[in-house]
Amino acid sequence: MPLHQLQHSIGAVLLSQLRSSETPPERFRHLTKALTQILVVEATRKLPTLERKVETPLEMTTGAALKHGLVAVPILRAGLGMLDAVLELLPEASVGYLGLERNEKTAVATSYYAKLPPLNNKVALLLDPMLATGGSAGWCVERLYEAGAEQVILLCVVAAPEGVAHLEERFPQLEIVCAALDRELNDKKYIMPGLGDFGDRLFGTF
Repeated sequence: MPLHQLQHSIGAVLLSQLRSSETPPERFRHLTKALTQILVVEATRKLPTLERKVETPLEMTTGAALKHGLVAVPILRAGLGMLDAVLELLPEASVGYLGLERNEKTAVATSYYAKLPPLNNKVALLLDPMLATGGSAGWCVERLYEAGAEQVILLCVVAAPEGVAHLEERFPQLEIVCAALDRELNDKKYIMPGLGDFGDRLFGTF
């Protein structure tokens, strides 16, 4: 399973500001969108393309089109903060939603909502800002493959080694693109150093 950690100066600056406890929700949302745009560019760098003809104002030339359609799938609710950035860069992408809620005592997530467009022969961009244990992401990845996705790419802001290892064992074909691979999970299964509860910081629900 390829793990791609972002190597980008602007990405590092944006992530540092996201980590700061002094960043208010309105600024946090802006930073999330900007960083996600960089992650999307990195995640789609090697997607297969088809040759197409393009007529410029001066002559015909050769261009490219994506071989497979794209589907953006945020994991509710924190993944919503990444969706606008994807659609701004890839307006032709369709959108699905997977809703999971984590039990704070057991760290086990349960599903409460799932709505997916057709996925056959398409690339799914799974949006989950925090890859902690990998339980939630793993459940979602399995649903996407079951629905017929040609390829699944997980985009996250920060990832824990434990979550990466869990997904690597279950889905060796999965690609993960993250801004940072953090140190570890603490005894409450929070990512360290992390950046707190992403959903709460995104929506101001402290």
